[in-house]
Amino acid sequence: MLFYFYRKYNDMFQFLFDVFRKKQTEEAHDPMKKYLIVGLGNIGEKYANTRHNIGFKILDFMAKHEGFSFETQKLGDLATYKLKGRTFMLLKPNTYMNLSGKAILYWLTKEKIPLENVLVITDDLNLPFGSLRVKTKGSDGGHNGLKDTQNKLNTTKYNRFRFGIGAVFSKGKQVDYVLGEWTPEEENQLNERLVTAVEIIKSFGLAGINITMNTFNGK
Repeated sequence: MLFYFYRKYNDMFQFLFDVFRKKQTEEAHDPMKKYLIVGLGNIGEKYANTRHNIGFKILDFMAKHEGFSFETQKLGDLATYKLKGRTFMLLKPNTYMNLSGKAILYWLTKEKIPLENVLVITDDLNLPFGSLRVKTKGSDGGHNGLKDTQNKLNTTKYNRFRFGIGAVFSKGKQVDYVLGEWTPEEENQLNERLVTAVEIIKSFGLAGINITMNTFNGK
């Protein structure tokens, strides 16, 4: 009788263990728990602190404060960050801005990440400095990185996180302004905006795009 109960208990334990292991395996391979976060920018030291490179700057800030690092891989620098069962793959394309979509499509396909789990971070002239906007679709707005992304993904329906850089430039000076460095006044305010930007990225993966938009747009 004792042997019977022992065997029954052991079989039940093995069954529960197998179920738990299967669940862990499924979660580890669940594409819905994997996210591709892309910061747009141009490679090279001369572009490092320019307005156009805010996508790179946000991801570098996140890496510094969350304790992970980037490694150079195909078509960009890549880092993996795990949080509460979610896997965030953070990408800084090394294709230069005009070919950003090439890197996005490659890693999207390679990692089998659903399009709805992609968030592209970019600068935006149409928003005042420091304004943060998350959207699920939209035009490229004349932004070459978004234009190539739209062409490569063959859709305008992908999530984007726009960081306002303002439009404080005279006629014909747009390129100089976008590729110019932050003013001292902007630098003083950047850190607080970068903290919020990281919160947006985390919220996107943990709470979803709709809650993230409702929580942070206009803040």
